[in-house]
Amino acid sequence: MREPSYEVVVVGAGSAGCVLAGRLSERGVRVLLVEAGALSVPPDVASIASLAATAPEHALNWAFRANLTRCGREAAVPRGKVLGGSGAINGGYYVRAVPADFADWAIPGWSDDDVLPYYRRAENDLNETGPRHGDAGPMRITRPSGPLLADATRPFLAACARLGYPAEPDKNGAAPPGAGPVPTNAVGGRRVSAATAYLPPPWGDAAPRDTLTVRGGSPVTSLVIEDGRVTGIRLADTVVHADEVVLAAGAVGTPALLLRSGIGPEDTLRTAGVPVRRELPGVGRCWSDHPSVFVPFRGGGGIGPDAVAGQAALNLDSGADPAGDLEILLFARPFAMDGPAHLMCALQRPESRGMLAITSPDVADPPRLDYKYLRTESDRRRMRAAIRIAADIMRTAGWTRVAPGGDVLGNDVRLDGWIRDVLTTSVHLSGSARMGTDPDAVVDPQLRVHGVDGLRVADTSVLPSVPRRGPAATAIMIGERAADLVRESA
Repeated sequence: MREPSYEVVVVGAGSAGCVLAGRLSERGVRVLLVEAGALSVPPDVASIASLAATAPEHALNWAFRANLTRCGREAAVPRGKVLGGSGAINGGYYVRAVPADFADWAIPGWSDDDVLPYYRRAENDLNETGPRHGDAGPMRITRPSGPLLADATRPFLAACARLGYPAEPDKNGAAPPGAGPVPTNAVGGRRVSAATAYLPPPWGDAAPRDTLTVRGGSPVTSLVIEDGRVTGIRLADTVVHADEVVLAAGAVGTPALLLRSGIGPEDTLRTAGVPVRRELPGVGRCWSDHPSVFVPFRGGGGIGPDAVAGQAALNLDSGADPAGDLEILLFARPFAMDGPAHLMCALQRPESRGMLAITSPDVADPPRLDYKYLRTESDRRRMRAAIRIAADIMRTAGWTRVAPGGDVLGNDVRLDGWIRDVLTTSVHLSGSARMGTDPDAVVDPQLRVHGVDGLRVADTSVLPSVPRRGPAATAIMIGERAADLVRESA
C-alpha cells in the first residue's frame, strides 16, 4: 500500500517534532507528523503535579532499560510515548542551555547569539521581560507560585543565600550560576507541551490548518533509501514518500531508526544483522546525560497536591567550570516515587560517555543503552561534592536528612558505594547523532545527515554534548531553528 506523498515527513511528535511540524504547516508546507505512541494525554497526566506517566509500567512511557554503571546498576529510562513526547509527562523544567554550552560546541550558526532569537520566538514568559525573553511565543513560561509553590522552596533559597551562594532569579537570563526558581512550562496547573502549544485542533491550541496530517500509533520500521537519498518511511502497513524526512524521534528513537535503516557504525550494524547503507561511526555513540542522585529529607512543610515537581535550583561551579557543572534541584515530587521530598544532585558536565545499539532490525526490539556513568575519578569526586553541598543546605534549612547517614557522608569510599546503589539519570540524553564537521559527526550545521540526501535530524540527539541545564527548552529551540533551515533549502 502506498500513501500520497508529502513535502516533509516528521518522524516523532515530541518537543522538537511538534514545533517543526507546527511551524512548517502554518507556512503552507504539506507535512505528515508520525508518532509511534498515543495522540491524547489523559487529564490526570496533563496535570503538572502528576508524574504518573514516568512509572515504568505506564502506557505512555517507553521505559527503556539501561545499564547505568559498569557495576550493573540498571534503570528504566522514562520517555514519553505520546503526542508531545517527554515534554508531555515530565516535571516541566524549562531552562535554556547557557551561553558557555554553545561556545564549547563551536558549531557555525549555533552560537548563543544565533540561537537566542529562536528561544525567544518560542517563548511567552509571563514573569520575566527584557532582551533575552519572548512575550509572544506559544510556550507559556512561569515560575512556581500560589498552589504550584511547595513550602520548602523559600527555606531552600534562604539556605543557599546563608551559605554564600549567589542568587540567580532568572535561570534563562544568562547570569552567572546561582540559586533561583525554576522556569516551568505550566500555566494553571497544566503542562504546556509542544503539542498543545504548536499543533492545531484537535491536538493543540494553534490556529486550524489543512496542511498538517498527524498519524499516531505508527512506529517507523525503517527509512526508504534509493540511490543514497531518503525518499520516505516504512510503516507496518504502508510506505509514505516525501521530498524530505526529518527525524525528531528523540535521542533514543532517532539513532535507533538510523541504525535500523543501515546508517551507523559498521560493526554495530553487522552485529544486529542490518545491511550497511551508510557508515557513520557516531550514530549512537559518545552521547552524554546528567547522572543524578536523589537525597531525601523531611521538614520544610507540605508539598501540596498541585505543586510543580522541580521548584528551585542551585547551579554552581565545583571548582573548574565558572558556567556551573553541578546542579542541586529542589525536587518536591521525584519521578514515580512516594515518600519525602528530595534534593536532586546532578553532574551537569559529565566526562563519561554512553553507547546505544540495536540488537536486531525489528522495531519491536528496544535499543540497548549503556550510560557508562561515573567512569572517571573527576565525575565521582564532583558527585560526592554535590551530595555534601545538598546536606549543608538541608542542615541550614533546618531539615532532617533521611540518607545518607553521617558515617557514609564523611567517607569517600562509603559515599561512592551509596551513590552506586541509588544512582539514576536525569533523562537528558543528548548527542547520540551529534552535529559537527569531524569524522564522527552525524549531521552538519544545517542538521542534514552526512552523506544521505533528503534526511535531517532535529532533536537533542544533535547536540554535541548534554547542556549544563536540562534540554527541554533547547529541544523546542531546535524545532524552531529546524523549521527555518528546512524552509531555506526548499
